[in-house]
Formats: sequence, C-alpha cells, structure tokens
Amino acid sequence: MIRSLTRPKARNGLRMLLALPAIAAAAAVLAACSSSGTSSTSGGGSSSTSTSSPAAATAGSLKTATIGGATVLTSASGFTLYPFAPDTPTKSNCNGACAQNWPPVKGPATAPGVTGTFGTIKRSDGSVQATFDGHPLYTFVGDTAPGQAKGNGLNVAGGVWHEVTTSGTAPAGSSSSGSGGGGYGY
Repeated sequence: MIRSLTRPKARNGLRMLLALPAIAAAAAVLAACSSSGTSSTSGGGSSSTSTSSPAAATAGSLKTATIGGATVLTSASGFTLYPFAPDTPTKSNCNGACAQNWPPVKGPATAPGVTGTFGTIKRSDGSVQATFDGHPLYTFVGDTAPGQAKGNGLNVAGGVWHEVTTSGTAPAGSSSSGSGGGGYGY
C-alpha cells in the first residue's frame, strides 16, 4: 500500500522535472523580447573572454564569407555577424536574455581587406563590444555551424537583425537560411 502511494508522487515529480526546461525556454523568449540596457562609448579596451555559446566571437580578426550569395562579415570561426536595428553607435540595446541569444562580439576586432570602420563600445555590464561602421556586432545562437545566417531578417527582442554585408549592397533575395530580408550594405 505504501509503495502505491509513493509511485504517483514520483511520476508527478518526473513530469514536473521534464516540464521545467520548456517553462524556462518560454520565459527566456519573453524576456528577450523586452530586454534593454545602457552603454557608453569607449575608445578601445581590453578583450574579454567568450561566452559559452559556440557562435560567440571574441576580440581579434574577423573575416568574410559568401553566404546565400552575399559577402558577409563573420567571426574568425565563420559564424555570421549581425547588427541590431535599435542599437546606436554608442549603445547596445541587447542585454540580458537578448544577449544570451545574440552574443555580443567582444572587441576590439578587425577584418583584413574589409573597407569600413571598426570600433568598440562599452556595454552596460562593463564588457567591450566590437562595432563595424557604428553598429555593435553580435552572433546568433541559432547559427549552429559556420556559413549559416538563420538570424538574418528576424524581428525579435524589439528589433530587426540583418547579416552584415561587406559587398556594398544588400543581398538580393534571401540568405542561406531562407529567412529573407537583407543586410546592411557596407
């Protein structure tokens, strides 16, 4: 009799344990849609360590790659870089859960052969983030392998994300992810 009374509780506990990741994911999505923060300009700074995301970029050399017919700026590992439309040249508006899904590129950074201005900003958490032509740079955790641009054209976390193109024009059609949209024409 005691055995039958404890089993239903154990099964309910297991169900609750299995439901927790889904609840946490839903909370993260909601938080990412409403995150904001403040930053100030910085003329440089020291590099910071990378986040645990495989797509996160760290200070140093960036590169370019052709993705979906467009030449885009990527991390040294080949992950597509994105600016966030609500950002300004001196402030990142992607913090908290947003920055977990869109890891900031830790700066300073450069890209050999790329025409444009690289710089840095100081984020609200004190870290230094790389910028390109006045746009803070991010990777996207949805890009799980180099050469993907699944974040291109997404409207999440309060704004639109586009791949950073270096070819001087926005890409025609859609990116390799099929998500549509265009890039900032650098």
